[in-house]
Amino acid sequence: MGWILLFRLASPAYATQAHGAPEGLYTHQLSHIFFIVAMGILIYWLRSRQLVRQSGWRLIQYASVFFILWSLDAFLVHYMDEQTELIRVARASDWQIHIQAAGDRGWLGLLYYFLKLDHLLCVPGMVFLYMGLRHLTDPVRSIDPGQEGGP
Repeated sequence: MGWILLFRLASPAYATQAHGAPEGLYTHQLSHIFFIVAMGILIYWLRSRQLVRQSGWRLIQYASVFFILWSLDAFLVHYMDEQTELIRVARASDWQIHIQAAGDRGWLGLLYYFLKLDHLLCVPGMVFLYMGLRHLTDPVRSIDPGQEGGP
């Protein structure tokens, strides 16, 4: 009963969060760019050293691609939310929002809606990362079966 009450009293947590004041947004946007560059360097490094021949590293490369796409998606959503007047979002109810695009740009509202579904890129990235790390640690687990229940 306590859990139900706790969840009922909790405020909503949104997948793509807005940032107050311009400094927080600029820093956050720069972090998306930094993350994109870092994932690109990781992919380059994995390919140049031919580590992608191993399935674990190949899966981590796929995770990096999904993380790049996710970060680009989040960057665009933040830009549309905070830095332009192209999109206006109004909450109609707890389960509904109204997206209005400026001018005759109905396609922009649809694009914004799909960009807000950033979890469709982030979650596969996390799954590929998990599977890649799991493949890389399989030889360790086969040598020492006691590692299975470890931290």
